[in-house]
Amino acid sequence: MRTPAMDSVFTALRRLLLNRRRQAGARRGLIIPGPATTGKTTTMMALGRSFQPADARRHPGQDGRRPVLFISVPPAATPKMLVSAFARFLGMPLTDRLNQTQITSAVCDTVCELGTQLVLIDDVHLLDTQRRAGAETSDQLKHLGETHPGHLRVLRDSTSRPPHCSAGCAERRSPADSRSSATAHWRMPPSRTERSGTTSYKAMEDLLRLRAHRPGALVKHAAYLHARTAGRIGSLSHFIREAALVAIVEGAERITKQLLSEAELDAAAEAQARPVPARPQQRHPA
Repeated sequence: MRTPAMDSVFTALRRLLLNRRRQAGARRGLIIPGPATTGKTTTMMALGRSFQPADARRHPGQDGRRPVLFISVPPAATPKMLVSAFARFLGMPLTDRLNQTQITSAVCDTVCELGTQLVLIDDVHLLDTQRRAGAETSDQLKHLGETHPGHLRVLRDSTSRPPHCSAGCAERRSPADSRSSATAHWRMPPSRTERSGTTSYKAMEDLLRLRAHRPGALVKHAAYLHARTAGRIGSLSHFIREAALVAIVEGAERITKQLLSEAELDAAAEAQARPVPARPQQRHPA
């Protein structure tokens, strides 16, 4: 399902792709910041799925191309661990006798041969530049970008702090910070009267395959859903999916307010969920 936040990331990516052909100096990238369960990794995967067939249309008959490269930064990553992650995604054979320089050179050569244009890097917030290993790994990212400037990097960061920085990061910033533009990844709006929120709830409802579901039920309960999930699109998606599965198993084939109240949420959403707004009671004359 396409969300307004996902559309904003796609728009930013298209602008960078158009500008990079005429850009002098260091190539710029894209940073997707935001807290967990707001759909950042899903957005990155959607970027890759849409970019790959578009590249295939521009290069017909070249089945050996690998236009998209996707890795996750390993915990406590070192430069060799990072470049080895690139090599494993590309299917390159690795041996213990290969050092960091040899793997880096082989990765750069392979990326150029395969025509890689988009590099997606997940969990980049795990790089702690206050530690030597994190700083060196961040420099490795910069080196890879300079060695093969033809690709565009998209970094996924899960903190509100500057990417590549720990909580106390102030002295040293990653070179990628000044070469990447950040795009906000918003949560769902709180009110169903807002167009973007109504559109998202309706789009999610249109994907349901429940025989007895009443159209408009999710939009009707938008305020309740937002209060339960704190506007997190990832939590909302799992919430609706679980409710739909329960409706199928129990034979009801419809999502109701009672069923939603019994569905379980992830710990992050439960921790930030706000009290569900109560309906005003009507006063009756004595």
